[in-house]
Amino acid sequence: MFLENTVNPKEQFGWIEVICGSMFSGKTEELIRRLKRAKFAKQKVEIFKPMVDKRYHEEMVVSHDANEIRSTPVPAAANIRLLADDCDVVGIDEAQFFDDEIVTVCNDLANKGIRVVVAGLDMDFKGNPFGPMPALMATAEYVTKVHAVCTRTGNLANYSFRKANNNKLVFLGETEEYEPLSRAAYYKAMLKEKVNAIEVTSEEVLPPQKKSND
Repeated sequence: MFLENTVNPKEQFGWIEVICGSMFSGKTEELIRRLKRAKFAKQKVEIFKPMVDKRYHEEMVVSHDANEIRSTPVPAAANIRLLADDCDVVGIDEAQFFDDEIVTVCNDLANKGIRVVVAGLDMDFKGNPFGPMPALMATAEYVTKVHAVCTRTGNLANYSFRKANNNKLVFLGETEEYEPLSRAAYYKAMLKEKVNAIEVTSEEVLPPQKKSND
């Protein structure tokens, strides 16, 4: 459960909050909720996202439920440091797509008294820790892991299974390309892919059949 920090005016340090999970788990929705509450409180809020993410809008951070908030697309983490110096709250979406400097940037901002709220995928489509997210989760004061619902079992899902035939690490997509799976469903799906790959390879290496003289 996430508990928002009680502000102590004597302590001039901020903090880092990380919202992580699989695709379709509500990460961006939760990020937008926290940032809108800060705006209602008349705090100066700036939101950033990687320039590569243009699925819904070039400038808006948009959740799968079409909830949105205006943001600034940036090509690299270093740009955030330059643009967020006088903010009360900084929001960062799709943090897994940023370079490793995002970890230093977030800590530098927090050390200046800024509240930093970060959302991102904790694992890639292969089930491995994704980019700078593990380091962000380790240095954050608060980590919230949200879950989707598995499309095959109905259980909680924490894996993003890629249905599209593409092995690039960064591959933007929606429900046509990805589906959230539970551990059991993900294991079965990955096992099926391996078996199919072995069968295809076996057929390719079979020698040509000799024609019968009969």
